[in-house]
Amino acid sequence: MQDTERSGLLLALAGFALLSVGDGVIKSMAGVWPALPVAALRFVIGAIGLAIFLSQTEGIAALKPAQPWLQIGRGVCVSVASVCFFSAVYIMPLAETMAIAFLAPVFTALLSGPILGERVRAPVWIASGMAMIGVVVILRPNLLELGLPAMFPLVSAFFFGLMIVLNRKAAGRGSPLAMQFYMAGVAATVLTALAVMAKFSGVEMLDFGPPSWDVVLRCAIVACTATGAHWMVYLGTTRAGASQVAPCTYIQMLVATLIGWLWFGDVPDALTLLGAAIIIGAGLYLWGASKDRGSMTKDVSQDR
Repeated sequence: MQDTERSGLLLALAGFALLSVGDGVIKSMAGVWPALPVAALRFVIGAIGLAIFLSQTEGIAALKPAQPWLQIGRGVCVSVASVCFFSAVYIMPLAETMAIAFLAPVFTALLSGPILGERVRAPVWIASGMAMIGVVVILRPNLLELGLPAMFPLVSAFFFGLMIVLNRKAAGRGSPLAMQFYMAGVAATVLTALAVMAKFSGVEMLDFGPPSWDVVLRCAIVACTATGAHWMVYLGTTRAGASQVAPCTYIQMLVATLIGWLWFGDVPDALTLLGAAIIIGAGLYLWGASKDRGSMTKDVSQDR
């Protein structure tokens, strides 16, 4: 393995691990401030930081997006995905929430057909079936205990998968930094509007007061860790390639399990571990099938 590829994999591993650290910080705010304003504040801080950095590196003109409706779609997807994920983290163990979140690549593969016109191949359907079995194994006890809120991580995974599809569709419409800013800016606007409506809706359970200084600090930490993590994953992908980096995402499950165990006392039971293993196995199978197909395509193109 070349040094460049090795450094790329290490960057990707560090980035994905850092994402789980941010998830742990989110979970620490359960019962302190609601998930919706937490998500709004996290993206407001992130969007402001990205706007400053983008304007300084690429100029003010870079703040204006190409194809605004596509950027709005990406921002709406990440808004819904984030609120549902934060809500899930509040009420479920971190490892279980993370395991179900790994359905996102499967949803991406399924949605690529109708949205991008790509043919949905047999391995996608096989992986989808495997992953759904894993989700049922993990959700079964939670559905009995929590009811419909236990579906939050499933909804989050769907919208995150849809966001990835829209990311593909938006490829080439701006630099990676600009694309991050466009998505964060839309998410900050949407989530802030929703938080204000919730605050003044008159519904007691949706009401919330101003954040304490430690909530603001924790939201800032999440914004910084998420931005830094995505940047490390991007750099890792440019050095090692997307197909090499893809399996590194499963380090999140290990880190999330350790954080949940050491920080919150959530010890995953046998069903959670079994379901997580099935979902991760489905993801690795899908990755392997995609990699084999890429190798075949490369061989055919070389023959020509």
